[in-house]
Amino acid sequence: MLKKGRGWVWGQECQHAFEALKKAITREPVLALPNLNKPFELHTDAFDFAIGGVLMQEDHPIAFESRKLNDTERRYTVQEKEMTVVIHCLRTWRHYLLGSEFVIKTDNVATSYFQTQKKLTPKQARWQDFLAAFDYNMEYKPGRASLVVDALSPKGELADISRPQSNLKDRIKEGLPHDSLAQTILHLIKKGKT
Repeated sequence: MLKKGRGWVWGQECQHAFEALKKAITREPVLALPNLNKPFELHTDAFDFAIGGVLMQEDHPIAFESRKLNDTERRYTVQEKEMTVVIHCLRTWRHYLLGSEFVIKTDNVATSYFQTQKKLTPKQARWQDFLAAFDYNMEYKPGRASLVVDALSPKGELADISRPQSNLKDRIKEGLPHDSLAQTILHLIKKGKT
């Protein structure tokens, strides 16, 4: 948008999009209150380093959930990441979903067949055991149809911003041999006199 030699361009299309967004935010509630008498839908998606889900009723969001994947989870297969988000969202919203029929919509075809999978790893067996408490159907929803969940999609460049960037630990290790007080304390610790 702002590149060298190019100015800011705010055209008719941008203005219409802005007006539509303003209308959606100011005229309707962004989140609806849940109605336990209506069916729920859980839309989920997994990304390289994060997962996200949206609990919905009648095409209206009730709640949003997302979190970063830890180092171990980041090494999961795509299907394992997709199942991680399903399990995470079910744990988060179990108070709404236990005892209710609902649909889980995922953009991963393999995940939609998880219920009928024959061979399971120990982790998958634990997941199936947890899922047994819920009355749900899992459906495949193509990625382009998952616009609400994709809005939670973390961008790679933002992930680096949220990750602390510090060389403080390295600087402390470098300076430690040159600090006489620190050396005295370390000597006392080694002798058990602390």
